[in-house]
Amino acid sequence: MSTRAQVLALAILGQLQLGPLHGYELRKQLHASLGAFRTLSYGSLYPALRSLTERGLIAATDGPVAARPLSGRRGRIVYRITEDGRRELARTLATSGPGAWDDDAFDVRFALFGTTDAATRLRILEGRRTRMAERLEMLRDSRQRARDRMDAYTAELARHGLEQIEREVEWLESVIDTERGTRGALDYDALAHDHLTEAPRPDGARRPPRPTDRPANADRPAMSQPEENS
Repeated sequence: MSTRAQVLALAILGQLQLGPLHGYELRKQLHASLGAFRTLSYGSLYPALRSLTERGLIAATDGPVAARPLSGRRGRIVYRITEDGRRELARTLATSGPGAWDDDAFDVRFALFGTTDAATRLRILEGRRTRMAERLEMLRDSRQRARDRMDAYTAELARHGLEQIEREVEWLESVIDTERGTRGALDYDALAHDHLTEAPRPDGARRPPRPTDRPANADRPAMSQPEENS
């Protein structure tokens, strides 16, 4: 099974742990919640569903969706996760090897952090940060060596690529700072409210930044941010 097929299988199990779904609704949920599968087609989804069914990780039955009705329509087949599927999902979510922070898998693993233990989450985040920091250094070096051979468009494309990776590294560092003090799954929507009501620390020190604390212009490169007026 290819890496992308394994990631797709994980994404399917992650969605079905929340309740049964028709194939069409499952596809919509994957599109909505997992950017890695925004181009997912029926040609790749249904072979994955068939494989998971043959392995006993999900079950396909006739009838309407009772647990999570999204469209009010009846469908021919409803997919449900089995107990073996739940065990396989739990086993996979407990792993934190290099495959967990690769480009193909990281978005899916992050989307399933709500059912991943804190230590595993942190290992995946730190692995991803290291991977992206190494990629950033390589791109900077490559851009520097090839600068004289770049025309204006190639140079702009290279700059854009660097800025994307820089923003991801900054975001990862912010999430890691937050995760280091967290036991359970994070509610990122509540972090902003917590920050507003947080009591000052006795030593006067400031806590590490949180993802929701980033200013509106945080995605800009540091050199392009306006200076504060004195």
